[in-house]
Amino acid sequence: MKRIPEPDDLMDDVDQALAYAQEDFAEARELFLAHFADMHDHRPKGHVLDLGCGPADIPLALASEYPDLHIDAVDGAEAMLAHAREALRNQPGLARRMQLICDYLPSGKLPRRRYDAVISNSLLHHLRDPRDLWNTVQQCARPGAAVCVMDLLRPTDTTTVETLVAEHASTAPDVLRRDFRNSLYAAYTLDEVRTQLATAGLAGLAVQQVSDRHLLVAGTLSA
Repeated sequence: MKRIPEPDDLMDDVDQALAYAQEDFAEARELFLAHFADMHDHRPKGHVLDLGCGPADIPLALASEYPDLHIDAVDGAEAMLAHAREALRNQPGLARRMQLICDYLPSGKLPRRRYDAVISNSLLHHLRDPRDLWNTVQQCARPGAAVCVMDLLRPTDTTTVETLVAEHASTAPDVLRRDFRNSLYAAYTLDEVRTQLATAGLAGLAVQQVSDRHLLVAGTLSA
């Protein structure tokens, strides 16, 4: 099935952001957190960069679970970050270890070679050019840094798209069902992501399917 880019690559509508903040994406969040934990054989520490954090449910969960992490969470949608700030205010103990940044990729604000881990969940398929993500990973991560990027996996046909929407978003608000369907069409295949990684020179990263609708890019950057 041919990829169809999303009509909008930035979720900055107030009602749309509210729907995302209120929806419980626990299954995808726990899947991501489990893979992040699998990459560390001891309690992770240091600086983490989260690209496309949305309402920041994943970085908040990481900061709560791992007290030695300092997290910079980046999103281009101010409407999303407004919900992230509210969530952070409700957990004041995390504020000193977490910074929310409104910015787009490619970014001129993010420090180079600073981060011990770079993570991202469901950003790749939104980008007009996937190189913006992989170049940012290379520029911002330290040598040997862990990389954990999860995204949707494009189905092979339209029937599977509708099956996944019915199975995973049947009770979601209309805007979320619409976005989920569009995102499945806009997602990449495993082979397409492998080509992206090879082109970017990210030989230390591998891609695999990890659910009926998710792929995972994980590994460490070479020194």
